[in-house]
Amino acid sequence: MIIVTGAAGFIGSCLVSKLNKEGFEDIVVVDDFSNPEKNKNLVGKKITAKVDRNEFFPWLDENNKLVQFIFHIGARTDTTEFDVSIFDKLNIGYTKQMWKACFKYGLPLVYASSAATYGLGEFGYDDNHEVIEKLKPLNPYGDSKNDFDKWALKQVEKPYFWAGLKFFNVYGPNEFHKARMASVIFHAFNQIKSTGAMKLFKSHNPEYKDGEQIRDFVYVKDVIEVLYFLMHHRKDSGIYNLGTGKARTFLDLVKSTFKAMNISENISFIDTPADIRDKYQYFTEAKMEKLRKIGYTKEFHSLEAGVKDYVKNYLSDKNYF
Repeated sequence: MIIVTGAAGFIGSCLVSKLNKEGFEDIVVVDDFSNPEKNKNLVGKKITAKVDRNEFFPWLDENNKLVQFIFHIGARTDTTEFDVSIFDKLNIGYTKQMWKACFKYGLPLVYASSAATYGLGEFGYDDNHEVIEKLKPLNPYGDSKNDFDKWALKQVEKPYFWAGLKFFNVYGPNEFHKARMASVIFHAFNQIKSTGAMKLFKSHNPEYKDGEQIRDFVYVKDVIEVLYFLMHHRKDSGIYNLGTGKARTFLDLVKSTFKAMNISENISFIDTPADIRDKYQYFTEAKMEKLRKIGYTKEFHSLEAGVKDYVKNYLSDKNYF
């Protein structure tokens, strides 16, 4: 039996699909199932049971002997939320409880961290454990992820195998429910479809031209391949970056979207909102050597290939993965 928390969400539901495709059907999905739009991500997937996130730990106390692996993907991911108590409860407290349960019952754990922990990148984007204590995230969400990473590294009692994954800019199918927190590609597709054009933020940094702000965009299908690899690897515990290692510009992203939609490019620029301008990241790029060194060899989708697959096979007809 495999546990996936956040299973009705974007990455979690894609992971359930991957597990099904690999023949794993004894899956218990954990989430807050109150959002009908989000629950569409699980339609047609083969699972054993649904467990509300608030009832999970009593359930695990009763059923731990049946469990082989836990993917803790569930989290509050809203970077515009500033109520720290929400993150303390869902991202830190809940994950600590998960960690302690995995130690108690001898279960391996993979949990979701975030590239938001890197802040403005003052210390680079290296997943070296020594750097984690120095990082300065830009918002409460990033703080919560980094606070848990720091806590995990200090623990003497820990799961026999554990990995925290710093997801970079993940995009792909099953994010229809995410509204403003969906990927830039999702928003670009919808804006281009409705207006025939796309507006990007201007650069307010003289070192970058408009549209040449750079991010490490990683396709969700690559993310779940890494998750699946770790489920079988079960050694080399630690915190790992999960991006492509090749940053690309927002112009590259939008041009790829226009091309995948067979629509002529029409791109303009608007001011970055003043309230986020001083905390805007102009560059992120995952250092991926650490994951490669433990034996992960699969290639990541190029931005062009990922966008083409996402647009043509999922966004165009609103298909789920």
